[in-house]
Amino acid sequence: MPTLEEELLRLMTEETARLHAAPDLVERVVRGSRRRRTRSRIAALSASVAVVAAPVAYMGMGAATTTGGEVTISATPEPPAIDDVPPQPSEPPTLGDLGDGKAFGHVKVGYLPERLIWSRWSVNFGDKYSTAYGYEGDDSGFYRVQIYMYEQATVEEVADRIAAHRDEGEGEEVTVGDRTGYLVVQDVGEDGMKGTPTLFLKMGERQWAEIMISPVYAGELGDADAVTAELRRIAEGLTSTL
Repeated sequence: MPTLEEELLRLMTEETARLHAAPDLVERVVRGSRRRRTRSRIAALSASVAVVAAPVAYMGMGAATTTGGEVTISATPEPPAIDDVPPQPSEPPTLGDLGDGKAFGHVKVGYLPERLIWSRWSVNFGDKYSTAYGYEGDDSGFYRVQIYMYEQATVEEVADRIAAHRDEGEGEEVTVGDRTGYLVVQDVGEDGMKGTPTLFLKMGERQWAEIMISPVYAGELGDADAVTAELRRIAEGLTSTL
């Protein structure tokens, strides 16, 4: 039985003979028909490959078997893990309600300069924690005195900082009662900033305190001797509870 293409060729040959058309007209029409069909088949195949390739590429090394000349995928693709909530930075836990702020972590504060109260601010990084004190009703956020405690492995940070100050010829060794310490003005700015008067106090083999008076408060206290005297009083009143 003649194919559709053969029948078309026969009919067009007879018609062109009757019309005295160009002798290759039938071949050109048939070739064009074949090219169009070929392009259609290629386009359809490309679309099919694209559809199949996407899950295959997604599956990566999924198993495949050949059956009757056809490739079938035996693995079932697993959906990718979806986590549309990016990790959020977490704030360090506070030291909780400190009451009057004179007992926190493993230390008790026996002395604070006149008018200073707990600022109700604190941070807790485990073996390193801090709180601060300011004026009652002062909403400016400025501290007047801050105490930072270092325990266990974090005392190495204090040792490194003191060593750096020694190397730079900054500060001096001090004795507070039967405890040793280091007195220095930290962060002196080249732009005329006064820096932060600080007393590092060794409270035990694995516990140090860093007592700081803000540059603003240092100016309110007066000269360097007055500032040093307040630092020493605060240091003398600190008691370890370790």
